[in-house]
Amino acid sequence: MNGEVHMTDYPKPPFPRQQQILPGSFQKMEPRPDHGEESWMGSGRLRGKKAIITGGDSGIGRAVAIAYAREGADVALIYLEETEDAASTAALVRKAGRECLQIEADLSQPDDCRSVIGQVVDAFGAIDVLINNAAHQRSFNNIEDISDEEWQYTFATNIHSMFYLVKAAMPHFDEGASIINTASINSDDPNPTLLAYATTKGAIQNFTMGLAQMLAARNIRVNAVAPGPVWTPLIPASMSEEKVSGFGQNYPMKRPAQPVELAAPYVMLAEDAASYISGTTIAVTGGKPMM
Repeated sequence: MNGEVHMTDYPKPPFPRQQQILPGSFQKMEPRPDHGEESWMGSGRLRGKKAIITGGDSGIGRAVAIAYAREGADVALIYLEETEDAASTAALVRKAGRECLQIEADLSQPDDCRSVIGQVVDAFGAIDVLINNAAHQRSFNNIEDISDEEWQYTFATNIHSMFYLVKAAMPHFDEGASIINTASINSDDPNPTLLAYATTKGAIQNFTMGLAQMLAARNIRVNAVAPGPVWTPLIPASMSEEKVSGFGQNYPMKRPAQPVELAAPYVMLAEDAASYISGTTIAVTGGKPMM
């Protein structure tokens, strides 16, 4: 980043009361999230790499896509249905002079996961970085309110997809490839109203640590990033207007992160200089300790 944006410049709650329908769009949020559109400069840290980013249309995925492109990587954006957000992100990747592949897919479906990998390999020839970032969440006050379908869909999207994507990608990873999974502070400190989501995030952290050991001999690194509250479309699309208005105010910095503030660890974990970092989780939680 260019050093001109300081954490004191980012908006703090209360935010305008707002709600959206899942999966939501960043273009309808107030204030508009900062994904690094103006601030991330890049210095060639990922030059020539081929990266897949699931949930790449908005939020953390969009911020990472912008950073990766400006660091020299070609990017495949995988998204559920927000084509307008995906097109906006892809345009910024191409503006940075990099190739961008847009793939609409439902990652809760194993066949869609395998199809994604096939399309990326056909376009790019190989995979250097796989970022498993797509996620689904909804809030419930009582376990009785969580339907079987909701529980199963949350697991299928958030954790099962990682298994299918990694398994399909294995024959196509280049030497020194990096897998980066998006976990959450909920991995260690679960929010009871996000029971299904939080449970999958705990599974993701365990999956990361086990897979890192399994793949170490094959020179493939596996890590996770665990965000705290981040100002993304999932928030107005899955929480009440009251919770959205106060989102992040109970954290030490008294605000949620902007998506651009998550990009740095994803860049670091993908670059060759991080060759001995595997099996770890980087917490980006605004001063709140992981338990």
